[in-house]
Amino acid sequence: MAENAPVESLVPACSFCGVEKSAEVPLIAGNDGHICEQCVKLAFQVVSSWGRKAVAVEPELKTPAAIKHFLDEYIIGQDEAKKTLSVAVYNHYLRLMNQGAAASISQLDAEQVELEKSNVLMAGPSGTGKTLLVKTLARIIGVPFVVGDATSLTQAGYVGDDVESLLKRLLEAAQGDVQQAQWGIVYIDEIDKLAKRGTGGGAVRDISGEGVQQALLKMVEGTEVHLPKSGRRDGSSEEVILNTQNILFIVGGAFPGLTEVIGKRLRPPNTGIGFSAPIKQDDELSNDELLAGLQPDDLQQFGLIPEFIGRFPIITFLHELDVASLKRILLEPRNALTKQYRQLFLFQNVDLEFTESALDYIAGQAVKRGTGARGLRAMLESLLRTTMFDLPSRQGLQKCIITVEGEGELEDQELVVKEVIGDVSLNRDASSDAPKEAVPALS
Repeated sequence: MAENAPVESLVPACSFCGVEKSAEVPLIAGNDGHICEQCVKLAFQVVSSWGRKAVAVEPELKTPAAIKHFLDEYIIGQDEAKKTLSVAVYNHYLRLMNQGAAASISQLDAEQVELEKSNVLMAGPSGTGKTLLVKTLARIIGVPFVVGDATSLTQAGYVGDDVESLLKRLLEAAQGDVQQAQWGIVYIDEIDKLAKRGTGGGAVRDISGEGVQQALLKMVEGTEVHLPKSGRRDGSSEEVILNTQNILFIVGGAFPGLTEVIGKRLRPPNTGIGFSAPIKQDDELSNDELLAGLQPDDLQQFGLIPEFIGRFPIITFLHELDVASLKRILLEPRNALTKQYRQLFLFQNVDLEFTESALDYIAGQAVKRGTGARGLRAMLESLLRTTMFDLPSRQGLQKCIITVEGEGELEDQELVVKEVIGDVSLNRDASSDAPKEAVPALS
């Protein structure tokens, strides 16, 4: 029986992968086994993934459809931008929440796929909802979020905020929790103001333009940044290390003049003459059609450096808002402007109503002025300023009705506020503080 037993190999082997010890493969001996160098490295990756997932509060991961549905409650239109951001945010946090989740020695090998983040660049006219989109995204994900202004950033060593100030604010938003800050979102607004200036005067350094773009490169891509806990850099302050590899960076800007750059590429000027010259096309492309053809080369022509553009693989654009969209913004969102002012008046036991003609007039004026959704609040504040001034001291005021007087074009119409007091209503002109003649109250 003993003669037929298999003869055990006297050469030590790795207890994990089974490779035998040799001159090229040394083994580390333990009490009951051995381990090779390759398995040590793989085990280190498994243990490191445990540390990356040790976050106090993980964000609640929702599907892209659920994220877009939540955005629809606050933002009207911009469906393509919503879908782009929803997919980008979902994939970003899906990657983070599954780092090392199912990692094991057998799964981790030299060919393991490492998923990289995809930062987002948004272009669109002012007042189309770029900042509101990102703020609403941070609300549904539940991660630290900061909004920075690119116009206040300068290169390190000059007067102004350096790029690290964005990370300091992110750490403050996370209440000092480094792990939670490393899952946050940084939105840099007015990024188009960092475009390179003209080449005239080569001896002048562009410390607030191209210099800031270069300073942002490593931070956006992913690096370890030393930040003081106290917010000041001095010899006695304790420093923390913030890794930006998992921070999602979103930048946005109006990019004035970008449509002209795209138009020249899509329809170059015709310089030929004679019968063989191409026929000139009279129809002009709209801003939405031009932005739909946006390419990274157009951003480079605008003034962004290629290295900066390459770190934002996802590029989306927001449409200009028309009268119908602005009217929906006034009525439909959960925090619509008309709902806000109605609630403000209800606090003082006064009803506020808007007629359809008044809503059309306000939306039409906002489109005419080119101020987008931001212009709606300015118009309502100007319209209701006198009424809100007199409201706390007036007795018997029951209802205010916003309507339009006049017919025809917008220039021939004017907004008025009908103040109903008992059985009598007073017409107050939006451009005048004095009330007009009294008329019978509307039933």
